[in-house]
Amino acid sequence: MRVLLLSTYELGHQPLHLASPAGALTRAGHEVRCLDLAVETLDPPSVQWADAVAVSVPMHTALQLARDAITSVRRHRRDVPVWLYGLYAGVDDGSDHGAGSDVRVIGEYEAELVALADDLAEGHGDAPAPAQRVRVRLDRQRFGLPARRLVPPLDRYARLLVDGEERVAGYVEASHGCAHRCRHCPVPVVYDGRTRLVGVEDVLADVAQLVGLGARHVTFGDPDFLNGPQHSRRVLAAVHHAFPDLTFDVTAKVSHVLAHRHAWPEMASMGCLFVVSAFESASDELLALLDKGHTCADEVEAVEVLRSSGIEPRPSLLPFTPWTTPADLADLVELVERCDLVGNVDPVQWSIRLLVPPGSLLLDGDALEGRLGPYDPEHLTWSWRSADPRLDELQGRLAALAERAGSENRDPGAAHDALRREVCDVLGSGALRPIAAALPTLQSSLEPGRRPRLSEAWFCCAEPSSSQRRGAPSTTTPLSSTAGVR
Repeated sequence: MRVLLLSTYELGHQPLHLASPAGALTRAGHEVRCLDLAVETLDPPSVQWADAVAVSVPMHTALQLARDAITSVRRHRRDVPVWLYGLYAGVDDGSDHGAGSDVRVIGEYEAELVALADDLAEGHGDAPAPAQRVRVRLDRQRFGLPARRLVPPLDRYARLLVDGEERVAGYVEASHGCAHRCRHCPVPVVYDGRTRLVGVEDVLADVAQLVGLGARHVTFGDPDFLNGPQHSRRVLAAVHHAFPDLTFDVTAKVSHVLAHRHAWPEMASMGCLFVVSAFESASDELLALLDKGHTCADEVEAVEVLRSSGIEPRPSLLPFTPWTTPADLADLVELVERCDLVGNVDPVQWSIRLLVPPGSLLLDGDALEGRLGPYDPEHLTWSWRSADPRLDELQGRLAALAERAGSENRDPGAAHDALRREVCDVLGSGALRPIAAALPTLQSSLEPGRRPRLSEAWFCCAEPSSSQRRGAPSTTTPLSSTAGVR
């Protein structure tokens, strides 16, 4: 059976969610082709070649872009079965974004995709009954080696920027799901507090592939790398023993940074350069509404814990929510300045606006009562407006600023100065204290422009940029080109 796998966006890295199912399908005896539409264009001959097309949707932006991909596939082949798979495959709003797909596979998708291809090969490929169109797989599976040879090479993707140089970077996952239930996150909607571990030997084998392809740095893209701390340490020990010069970054909750504070010096010695952590807000009230499990004071402490170990924090932010006030936004700007994080926060972070897709945990309870407007099928979210309309205007301006900053490759200080000007222009000249009044109290030992980061400056909860909507492939060093934690 010939299966064409399509990806639209995976945060600027080589798409694991193409390579992993490609490996599973080829081991099962199927022929596979992969196209990453973030760096490639849809290939009509490949669509004609395929007996089935499967589209990866691991995040909100990918699902938005997948609708156009499915439309293009149907333009070439109206009869070919189309399957959606990934974290966002289950977002069902009753509109036609899923109508182009025949089956949606949610969760641990590899075995289900193989089963679908097997059925098709055996002549059981008729349109499934409605009850069979959505498949949820959360059972534990053994993950084989991703077929990296079938996806574009690493040098077409985001690189590590550190010490004035660029290094080829790869992406792996040591676990799926999350033990927590932050109310704005899509992961607990599917996994409901579960985690699924990828075997240490399987992770190591994939890292070896990436190193063989030129990677000098890897991102561990788990929703939270410390959900299973003992597993994570075994993974790092194995990887560091095999590749002692390899550097890496991870994502971890603020509460996990603090709970495992004694582990960071060892992780730094193994090559950890930075940690992505969802700070979100400087308002304890907002953090409680989102069920983040930490406070603003914890965020400051997390910065101190990481920096004392020689690791830079890279916070993700959620500046705009239905509950945000101008004072909340000003507090967040001043928190970033006070903790010397100007060089650690990509401009796109300041434009992030809360998404409330169908199934969001925020729809349970009364937190959003009276705050939601009509459903927006184009953006796959319930609409809302700020109580202070100036904040909606500011969010639009900062989104435009983020795209300009990426395309112009502005240095962090210049981008932050532009942010301050926009905030004061919209909210008033007194909205922020002079920056000299918020001198950093937790200074980094590195200059802002030299702090380690990836060249991809977008975020999975950002709206697609204009270049994405036009279908423009990313460059080797992406602009701000594409769309929070998953």
